[in-house]
Amino acid sequence: MYIALLGRQPALGIAELERVFGGLNVTPLSSLAATASTDQFDVQQLGGTLKAGKVIFELSGGDWFKVSQKIVQEYSRKWSSYDGKITLGISAYGIDVSVRDVQKTGLVLKQRLKKSGASLRLVPNAEPALSTATSHHNKLGLADNKVELLVVRGKNGRIVVAESTGAQNITAYTKRDQERPKRDAFIGMLPPKLAQMMINLAHPSGDKPYILDPFCGTGVILQEGMLKNYVVSGSDLNPKMISYTNENLQWLQRTHPQATGSVESVREGDATTYTWTEAPHLDAVVAETYLGQPFSAPPSPAKLAEVRKNCNHIITEFLKNIGDQIVPGTPLCLAIPAWKAVDGSFTHLPLIDTIAQLGYKPHEFHNVAARDLMYYREDQIVARELLILTKI
Repeated sequence: MYIALLGRQPALGIAELERVFGGLNVTPLSSLAATASTDQFDVQQLGGTLKAGKVIFELSGGDWFKVSQKIVQEYSRKWSSYDGKITLGISAYGIDVSVRDVQKTGLVLKQRLKKSGASLRLVPNAEPALSTATSHHNKLGLADNKVELLVVRGKNGRIVVAESTGAQNITAYTKRDQERPKRDAFIGMLPPKLAQMMINLAHPSGDKPYILDPFCGTGVILQEGMLKNYVVSGSDLNPKMISYTNENLQWLQRTHPQATGSVESVREGDATTYTWTEAPHLDAVVAETYLGQPFSAPPSPAKLAEVRKNCNHIITEFLKNIGDQIVPGTPLCLAIPAWKAVDGSFTHLPLIDTIAQLGYKPHEFHNVAARDLMYYREDQIVARELLILTKI
């Protein structure tokens, strides 16, 4: 069993875990974490998981003192004869414990090991839990002698202790986002992490799935598909975006040898009317659709109504168009707009309530509600709402 430490919007992380591992194999532990019953867990393949770890032991309850005793007992025995230096980080989630007490656990273990001739370097904590960046830069979980213990208390008082198998590679995400040659802030900047998550939420089947992005923009979704060894196709209304996508995908192939997927085609086309010859052969459709104009402050009711109507029309026409071309059972993951008000509530597109009339069935998750699948920053007005659909 593995534990996943979730990102800023935990519902998205849980939904992604469900699609990858199966809904019955995923159990939310707290608002910060979930467990997954699986034999393999690669955190680098999951956009919504910040850290992952293999569960080592569990306690039915208790405080940090009890956890600390168990950690010192287990690892002073395990590492007493280790030849070489061990790097250790300890992270506590959902437990009432001070930074000092977390560090004290590591220091007590270090003293015990020193007596037996083993050497340990303790990664200092600024908070009870190490940041993802600290875990990543110290390469914790990536070698037998670079260990991070993830200690998580669940809502029912259950405490899970896991050995990290790695943290998100934030350096790689940044490189793919900021170093690609063509970017366009005006049309929106889809984060590679979210694109990766959307592909997983679509969950295409097959040995080398074939996916289409009909709103490909600068090619971020296609880029992430190639890194997963997929066959990718894209289209966009704007010819400049086609040029940008082609240049970015060529850059990816030059700089990322692990991008073993292939590009079938990237073409200019209006998603509301275009005919994709490959549509009957697709394993999934993944796209950030038209999000409307950006806002730096909540728009007036009249302006919001105008933008909402326009977005709803474009996306509805697209769904009708693609629905006539793909085969029943084809999954889709679409990012559509939702607008956040001052009180934190969201205005959604009307098409969500009539999706069945368009020939699609929303995916039903075990542990999250569809309306919770929102990706946004606190200062953003326009959020991305993710629709996970199946063509009926």
